[in-house]
Amino acid sequence: MQEVVDAQRLDTELSAENAAYIEELYECYLTAPETVGDDWRAYFDQFPKGDQPHRNIKEQFLLLARNSTRVQPMPQSSVSTEHERRQVGVLQLIAAYRNRGHQKAKLDPLHLAKREQVPDLDLAAHGLSRSDLDTVFQTGNLAIGKVETTLGEMVDAMEAIYCGSIGSEYMHIVDTKEKRWIQQRLEGARGQFNFNSEQKTAILERLTAAEGLEKYLGSRYVGAKRFGLEGGESFIPMINEIIQRSGKAGTKEVVIGMAHRGRLNMLVNILGKNPADLFGEFEGKTFNKKGSGDVKYHQGFSSNVMTPGGEIHLALAFNPSHLEIVGPVVEGSVRARQVRREDIGGDDVLPIIVHGDAAFAGQGVVMETFQMSQTRGYTVGGTMHVIINNQVGFTTSNQEDARSTEYCTDIAKMVQAPIFHVNGDDPEAVVFITQLALDFRQEFRKDVVIDLFCYRRRGHNEADEPSATQPLMYQVISKLPTTRTLYADKLIKEEVINRSDADNMIESYRSALEAGEHVANALVREPNKKLYVDWSPYVGHQLEDSWDTGVSLERLKELGQKMAQLPQGFVLQKQVQKVIDDRLKMQTGKLPLNWGAAETMAYATLLDEGYLVRLTGQDVGRGTFSHRHAKLLSQTDGSQYIPLCHIKENQPRFALYDSLLSEEAVLAFEYGYATTIPSSLIVWEAQFGDFANGAQVVIDQFISSGETKWERLCGLTLLLPHGYEGQGPEHSSARLERFLQLCAEDNMQVCTPTTPAQIFHLLRRQVVRPARKPLVIMSPKSLLRHKLATSTLDELATGRFETVIDEVDNLDKSAVKRVVLCGGKVYYDLLEKRREEELDDVAIVRIEQLYPYPQTRVREVLSQYPNLERVMWAQEEPQNQGAWLFIAHLIYSDVASLRPDQLIPVNYAGRPASAAPASGSPYLHAKQQATLVIDALGLDSTSKPDQQGES
Repeated sequence: MQEVVDAQRLDTELSAENAAYIEELYECYLTAPETVGDDWRAYFDQFPKGDQPHRNIKEQFLLLARNSTRVQPMPQSSVSTEHERRQVGVLQLIAAYRNRGHQKAKLDPLHLAKREQVPDLDLAAHGLSRSDLDTVFQTGNLAIGKVETTLGEMVDAMEAIYCGSIGSEYMHIVDTKEKRWIQQRLEGARGQFNFNSEQKTAILERLTAAEGLEKYLGSRYVGAKRFGLEGGESFIPMINEIIQRSGKAGTKEVVIGMAHRGRLNMLVNILGKNPADLFGEFEGKTFNKKGSGDVKYHQGFSSNVMTPGGEIHLALAFNPSHLEIVGPVVEGSVRARQVRREDIGGDDVLPIIVHGDAAFAGQGVVMETFQMSQTRGYTVGGTMHVIINNQVGFTTSNQEDARSTEYCTDIAKMVQAPIFHVNGDDPEAVVFITQLALDFRQEFRKDVVIDLFCYRRRGHNEADEPSATQPLMYQVISKLPTTRTLYADKLIKEEVINRSDADNMIESYRSALEAGEHVANALVREPNKKLYVDWSPYVGHQLEDSWDTGVSLERLKELGQKMAQLPQGFVLQKQVQKVIDDRLKMQTGKLPLNWGAAETMAYATLLDEGYLVRLTGQDVGRGTFSHRHAKLLSQTDGSQYIPLCHIKENQPRFALYDSLLSEEAVLAFEYGYATTIPSSLIVWEAQFGDFANGAQVVIDQFISSGETKWERLCGLTLLLPHGYEGQGPEHSSARLERFLQLCAEDNMQVCTPTTPAQIFHLLRRQVVRPARKPLVIMSPKSLLRHKLATSTLDELATGRFETVIDEVDNLDKSAVKRVVLCGGKVYYDLLEKRREEELDDVAIVRIEQLYPYPQTRVREVLSQYPNLERVMWAQEEPQNQGAWLFIAHLIYSDVASLRPDQLIPVNYAGRPASAAPASGSPYLHAKQQATLVIDALGLDSTSKPDQQGES
C-alpha cells in the first residue's frame, strides 16, 4: 500500500478536504475510465472490479489522506460495516427491479392477468426493512440524477420506472452499452413522460380517429367483418409516432407488415386510404382490374406523408391470412429498398412488423425471421416489432394452452432484443416507450419489441360472440370505458382541454368520414415519385416464349477471361483450381460448356448489361453438388473472392449469400426483395428441391397467387434440384406436380431445362424480357456433369431458350412411328438406350417449358411425323406425381389435332402411383428406371397394365 501512496503523490497531495473531488474522479472512472488521467486510472485499477459501495471507497480515501505522511502500511477500515451491508442490499434491490420489475407492472387494462408476488422486490429479501426508508444510501448507477438519496425515494422511483404502465425487459442483453443506454432513458424519466399540452392533444386526436372509424363502420355496416381495433386504439398514436419521429431523423421509407386486426384503421388513419374507397369495398365493389382480388383486410397500400424531416413514403404490404408470414416478406422488401438507396446502416428505410400475441408465440417463422436479423445477407439494421396483445387468440386465452413462456414475446430474447410491455389504456406511456424503442433501433441497429397490452372489445371478428368462450373477460370489457374516453377525461381533469373540445373532435372526424374525405393527418396529396420505384415499364406485358437472349461471342470470351482472374497470390484448393481452369477453357470456346460454366456466364452477362443479381440459399456459393464455385476461398488465409463481383468497374451489385438453414423465412424474404426491385434477377436455390415444401405457404399464398389477388408483379426465380438418382424419397423430387397444379392465368413459369445453353438463355430471358413472372426451374443434379449435357459457346451467342426441343439425332421423320415426349433428366436415359438399341422409328422430344404450355410449338413438332402411330409421355416420377396428370389432356388434344379422323393413342411410361416420391432401395430404383425406359421406347411388350395409362 505504501507504494500506492507514493505513486499517488506524483499526481496530487491527498487530504481529507479533497475526498469529494476524488470520489467524483472515481465515479468517472467507473463509468468511463478513459476520462481520467493515466496516473489516476493506474491507481483506481488497484481496487476490485465492478460496482463497489461508494461509502467503502470514500472511507478508504479518507484513511489514505490521514495517513499520507506515514510510511507504515495503511490499516483496513472497519467503519460502518452494518451500513455497508445494507448498502449492498440496496444495490441488489436496484438489480432486482431492473430484472423483475416488469412482473409487478400494471400492464393489463382488464386487471385480469394473474400477477404473482415477486419476492425479489421485497426489502426483506435484501436485508432491508421499512425502517431503512429514510436512510440515505449511494444510488450506484441508478440513473435518477442523484449520487445518494433515501431508500424511500429510490423505491418510489423504481416503482414508477419499472412497475407502472411499462414493463421493461432488457437485462438479458449482454452488451453493457445497450443496457446502460436503456437504463439512462428509462430511469432518467422516473416514470414521468412530461408531454406538453400540444402533444397530449395530438395523442387524443389520433385516439379519436382510431375509435371514430371503428364506431362509424360498426354502425354503418352492422355485423360485417372488419377485424376492428376496438380495445387497442393506442396502436394508432403509436404507429403515428414511429413514422413522424423516424421521418424527423431522416428516414425516407417505412415498410409495414401486419395481419388483419386493426388493418382497416391503419389504412385509413395512417396511410390515408380514402374512406369512400373502403366503404365501397364493404358494399361489394372491387378495385382490381383483373384477377380474383382479395378481401379488404388483406389489401396493401402505399402513400406519402409529411413529417418534421420531410416527405416519407409508406408501404403496407399485402398479406394472406397465414399469420406472421408477411414478416420476412417485409424484411426482403426493406433490404431491396436499402440496396437501391445504398443505405448500408438502415437509416433511410425502416421496417415495422405488427404481430398478434398468439401468432407471435406460436408461429415458427417468427423465430426464423429473428434468426435472420443479424446475418449478412438478410439484416436490415433492426426492425420495430409491435404486438397487438389482445390476450386471446381466436377463442384461446388460457396461458396453459397458448404457450409455455411467461410472455408471448419471449422468443425475441434469442437475439437479445429489448422488450417493452405497455398498458394500452395509458396512451402517454405508449408514446413514450415508442420513442425510446425507435431511438434504440436507430442507435444500435437491432430489433426491438413493443408489447401493447390491450384487449378485443368484439369477438375474433364482428360476427363472433366471444362471451361463450371468455365469459369473465367480456363481463369486464362490457363495463370498461374506451381508451379514448379514459384519456379524454384525464386531459379534462388536467385542464389541457375542455369537454366541448373533446366532443368537437368526435364530430369533426365523423363529418369527414361521411363526406368521404381523407382523414390521415399528414397525407401528401401530390407525392414525390422519386421516393419509390416506378414499375410502369413492367406492367401489362404478356409472356412471350421466344425472346432474343444471345450475347456476342467476343463479349462472352472477355467475360470468361475476366472471371478467371484471381488476386495475386490467391491459392485455390486443388480440385477447385481445376474447375476454374476448365471453366476458362469452356467460357472461351476451347471446351464444351457444362452447367456451372453456362450458369455463371448468364450472371456475368446480366451484370455486364446493368442488372442486379442476387443468389441465395443453403450452400449456394459452392452449390450443393459442387458445380457452381461462385465463391472462392484462399487456402492460405481463408479470404474470400467472388469473381462475379469484379466483372467491370461500377458494375451492379452481385449479392451471393449462403443462407441460414431455413426455407420458409428465406424464400419469403426473397419474394419481398423481388417484388421491390424489378430490374434484377433474384434467385433462391433449395438445397434439394423437395426442401421447398418447408416454404409451401410462400409458394401458395404469394408466389403463385400474388398477382391475381393483389396485382403484385414478381420476377423471383426458384432453382429446385430435381431428378431420380436412387437417393431415396427425400432427395429425388422437387414436387413438380404441386407447382403445375398451381398454374393458371399465366401466373408463373415452370421449366425443366436439360442443357447448359438452355439454363443460360432461360435465366437471361427472365430479366431482359420486360414481363415479370415467377420462374420455377427443375434444375438438375447428375446432369451437372453428364457427358451428353453440354453446349457450345456458339449456342450461348446465337441461341435462345427453346420451349420444345425436337429430336436431335438424324432420323428419317417419315419412318418414326413412336414419339416419346419427356422433360428433365430422363431424356438422357431414353437417348442412351435408344442409341444402344439402334431404334430408328422412335423420336424423343423434350418439352422444356411445362407452363405456360407451348401448345403451338408442340403441335408444330408433332406434325413433322406423318406416320406417327403412338405418343408416349415418359417421366421418372410416380404416375400420380410429376407432370402426367397435368399434361395428359393437353397432349391428347395436341395429338387429336393432327389427324382428326384417326385416333392416335397417348400412353404413360413411368413409375406406378406411389404415396412416396421414390424408393429408398437403390436396387428397386434401378429396376424401375430401366422398366420405364423400356416401356417408353416400346422395347418390352409385356409391360404391366398398372404402369401404363391410356388417354
